[in-house]
Amino acid sequence: MSENVIEMLDVTKRFGEFVANDHINLELKKGEIHALLGENGAGKSTLMNILSGLLEPTEGEIYVNGNLEKIDSPSKADGLGIGMVHQHFMLVDAFTVTENIMLGSETTKGIRLDLKTAKEKIIELSEKYGLAVEPDSVIRDISVGQQQRVEILKVLYRGAEILIFDEPTAVLTPAEILELIDILKNLVKEGKSIILITHKLDEIRAVADRITVIRRGKSIETVELGDKSNQELAEMMVGHSVSFKTQKGLANPGEVVLDIQDISVKEKRGSLAVKGLSLQVHAGEIVGVAGIDGNGQSELIRALTGLAKVDSGKVFLKGKDITNQSPRKITEKKVSHVPEDRHRDGLVLDMTVAENFALQTYYKEPMSKFGLLDYGNINSQARELMEEFDVRGASELVLARALSGGNQQKAIVAREIHRDPDLLIVSQPTRGLDVGAIEYIHKRLVQARDEGRAVLVVSFELDEILDISDRIAVIHDGKIQGELNPEKTTKQELGILMVGGKIENEEN
Repeated sequence: MSENVIEMLDVTKRFGEFVANDHINLELKKGEIHALLGENGAGKSTLMNILSGLLEPTEGEIYVNGNLEKIDSPSKADGLGIGMVHQHFMLVDAFTVTENIMLGSETTKGIRLDLKTAKEKIIELSEKYGLAVEPDSVIRDISVGQQQRVEILKVLYRGAEILIFDEPTAVLTPAEILELIDILKNLVKEGKSIILITHKLDEIRAVADRITVIRRGKSIETVELGDKSNQELAEMMVGHSVSFKTQKGLANPGEVVLDIQDISVKEKRGSLAVKGLSLQVHAGEIVGVAGIDGNGQSELIRALTGLAKVDSGKVFLKGKDITNQSPRKITEKKVSHVPEDRHRDGLVLDMTVAENFALQTYYKEPMSKFGLLDYGNINSQARELMEEFDVRGASELVLARALSGGNQQKAIVAREIHRDPDLLIVSQPTRGLDVGAIEYIHKRLVQARDEGRAVLVVSFELDEILDISDRIAVIHDGKIQGELNPEKTTKQELGILMVGGKIENEEN
């Protein structure tokens, strides 16, 4: 009997003339964590959507526990013990944890939902696999990390023995990532088999047994974890040498472009999230904001871009007061914004890629004439930007939701840089991106700096902050705790400030 619980043989998926998967082979052994590595748009999620029943293959065969199977629906995958935890959670915000986990697989007593039995099963599963959640909590009231635990419990509740994780750490804080790694190891210890899609090579090294590399829709090679260095894996993934260090010269700061003076901003529930924060960003520099998630970063950026109200204090752009102006007025003053949540704030998923490129400029020439949209110019601009920024999709006319997460992010960055801003505000610039795309985005941010733009970057990735920043401002409890020179500081010093501590010679 085969030791493989999954065998995908010559699996091909075509969307019209576009080939997303081209005769891919993949094997998953019982009790292993098998990493699926590839660029954004390489076809990894498509392949796993086939395995989980969301898509049917155009060609190829799938064996589950040695048996040839036709997986033509998610319910068929459930019946075969296959469950997928998607990158973008599929939860109902207004439902409780229990209601979300039961949804589609309801426990009943007669004609009534049996919530008591469902809760007992959820508590049992959460204790067994180290997935602590409160069954009665409403989804919108719990953290992103807890929401992910709910997604994992959903597939376990349905009896999954084979679990697929699609970019599971893309929206997690560093602490939540460490917790997830422990959860994955615990799942395997309990006999589960896991396929893990991720771009983060350090995470792969922390959990994976084997790695299959996919490039441009084709399986390149399957290797044991210890056989390849990170550099070799990166080159296999993108097809060329990759630099893990951003090449940039010294900054040449000019005039103050963004001047934040003692602002306070409330969170949605009414308490202050930003508390008397002051910060300046000059033309020709990148200022990185480091901090633990939940210390006011999101509220700060939303206030700067007109999406949240400034309760006190002032925001100046090149000496002019823009406090509490509308998002359109702020963007028209040459401010660009790459938001942290690309689905909620960055894209209209059911509009085409071309229409999304025109979201900020559709009412101006040449995107419209005499009040009518000029789709010739809209589509032409989109084709140019897709080529320049390597946004991979079948065409500019596909819906934005059809792009991979990384290509969605590159599309937003392309749109915002193309608008020629004086100030570029970027939140989580490389969340969910592969090493090749990260290298490219960082290069474009440095290029924007070198062209004289002021660049403000918020990221939870300390390596990213240290790599691309000319100056680092550490935020804690809604205030700037200190500023550091990235060339002369360490992660340890950043960590001290991030938890509210003090260090000597912060201007070192």
